[in-house]
Amino acid sequence: MNELEAKIRIEELTTLINKHNYNYYILSQPSISDFEFDHLLKELEQLEKQFPHLAHPDTPTQKVGGDITKTFVQVKHKYPMLSLGNTYSEEELIDFNERVIKGIGIIPQYVCELKFDGLAISITYENGKLIRAVTRGDGSVGDDVTANIKTIKTIPHQLNPGDYPQTFEIRGEVFMHRKTFDKLNKAFKKELEEKGLDEEEIRERLYKNPRNFASGTLKMQDSKEVAKRPLDCFLYFVYSDTPIAENHFDCLRKAKEWGFQVSDHFELCRDIDEVMQFIRRYEAARADLSYEIDGVVIKVNSYEQQQELGFTAKNPRWAISYKYKAQSAVTLLEKITYQVGRTGAITPVANLSPVLLAGTTVKRASLYNADEIERLDLHEGDWVFVEKGGEIIPKVTGVYIEKRLPTANKICYATQCPVCQTPLVRKEGEAVHYCPNEDGCRPQLIGKIEHFIGRRAMNIDSLGGETIAGFFEKGLINNYADLYALTANQLLGIEFDTFNERKDQWSKRSLQQKSVDNILKGIEDSKQVSFERVLFALGIRMVGETVAKKLARHFGNIDAIAKATKDEIASIYEIGDKIAENVVAFFGNAGNVELCQRLKAFGLKMQVDHDQSLNRSDKLKGKSFCVSGVFSMSRDQLKALIDANGGRNVGSISKSLTYLIAGDKMGPEKLKKATDLNIAIISEDDFLKMIG
Repeated sequence: MNELEAKIRIEELTTLINKHNYNYYILSQPSISDFEFDHLLKELEQLEKQFPHLAHPDTPTQKVGGDITKTFVQVKHKYPMLSLGNTYSEEELIDFNERVIKGIGIIPQYVCELKFDGLAISITYENGKLIRAVTRGDGSVGDDVTANIKTIKTIPHQLNPGDYPQTFEIRGEVFMHRKTFDKLNKAFKKELEEKGLDEEEIRERLYKNPRNFASGTLKMQDSKEVAKRPLDCFLYFVYSDTPIAENHFDCLRKAKEWGFQVSDHFELCRDIDEVMQFIRRYEAARADLSYEIDGVVIKVNSYEQQQELGFTAKNPRWAISYKYKAQSAVTLLEKITYQVGRTGAITPVANLSPVLLAGTTVKRASLYNADEIERLDLHEGDWVFVEKGGEIIPKVTGVYIEKRLPTANKICYATQCPVCQTPLVRKEGEAVHYCPNEDGCRPQLIGKIEHFIGRRAMNIDSLGGETIAGFFEKGLINNYADLYALTANQLLGIEFDTFNERKDQWSKRSLQQKSVDNILKGIEDSKQVSFERVLFALGIRMVGETVAKKLARHFGNIDAIAKATKDEIASIYEIGDKIAENVVAFFGNAGNVELCQRLKAFGLKMQVDHDQSLNRSDKLKGKSFCVSGVFSMSRDQLKALIDANGGRNVGSISKSLTYLIAGDKMGPEKLKKATDLNIAIISEDDFLKMIG
């Protein structure tokens, strides 16, 4: 590589690593694996070593973490919180051992500890009393999260009398147990389902792993809310101006005597061979732990030897972390099944022989689309590698070719809908196959009704997916217009199947008077929903909330939209030909026109109803906004304010977006994309100040 090529690559790597540092340390939303990140960092280190004059003054190879969040008081660390050098290779671990021996002249003893997958914390005690707790931050300055740390039951507020120094700091890792994470995430998922969010949005907003959940919890402003999400903490290093012990092993035992929770899984090793044995033992046993670990930390035991070895600008020379690769397993691919979405989109799913992975039994994994099946070159009866690696839904990452039978047939993607047997179609430029039988394919028909009743559409929260499916199977409804013809006599006492998650079984449920009243009231109340949302609820392909609003405001009523030509629709700003084709196709279907007329007859709003209560201005003229997350007001209210002040609401992130209004629990993918595109990210308060 010549100097010009090196300069370009160093620029690319520096920008990329800084972005990933920000995602990991500040947003707690890593977008790549630790293995991939470390590979990028090593590549940059090698280039800087080869071309030292090209290195940036603030290169990420010489600092820890990213910037500091502005939501907490910032505190300077008395003892900098440096990160550890790390490796995935036993050979590099042997090299580390040789450097240590060369540095001190003898074979050292090491202390091996588990590398907890959580957030580093430094806690200061004075006279045995907890005074302050500070996050790592950028290694020099962190955030004061004392109130939140005090909610962790295993961290003492006041120590019993002991031989501890008058003032000292103790470092540790805040984490969340797997069962706690699963329980809270399950409750959060149920809450999102009850709000009517679709599967994609639920998947985006759920926490991906215990570390992210713990990080998001620790940085909440309300410690009462933090206390509702039980966190835990292991402590593993004491800093003091006065000596506590001669070595790290004895210091850990001292910390336990003082009342701190120190993990039982640490060990004094006489040489590097015993270190290797510890690493291998816990790589096999880590799934049995109640919490996540991602490796092992190895420290020279003697404090005198630690001082002799010293530090680099970024890492101590006397410690290193050995990191495990993402957990994976090998299992048999039994078959591929296909799911049908409301738009007819077909999603392939790998059905696997049950295998234990990261503490849970995996039976299914996503295959995304036909291109992914082709990329993996899947054959019948293949043994496949399945990886969890921070994902909720496992994925197939490869095939164990050596175990493939010579007679195995290559898997060909489905050619017919698995439900209605209609031949599938795949439009040019799209990765997904579709079932075109939108008027006769059961999952599509039910899916359209479920979309219609959703929170962002008609918001009929007294109905749910199982209830809709039950009504459909009983022949009470065949489309969403039929909902408005339901009567109490039809519904009272009706039985349908329902799934009990706690018992993991199906059972019968019958509707009683109160449930019937709630359902009918919810249906009646939905008649007050605005025309823009009714248009979105119709389920026209590619017509989301933003497009529905543009169409409604441009044409004014449903009849005008139904009569519009493709060119008239495509001429509307940011709509274009593909959306126009779908709108024309929808209203070119006589059945859809009849449905709209029935909805109109039932009293739904089929024309724009201007809200006179909003104070209108042009303060946001020429600016576009994407709203994502949870706010003090509803997202619909925020969007109405944007419209009222001349701004444009958009549903996705693109380089033309002016602002992303970010709320609590917003999806990490949107945040990542906005960061990548350098979109201005503002809070709800920032936006309200903007419009005065």
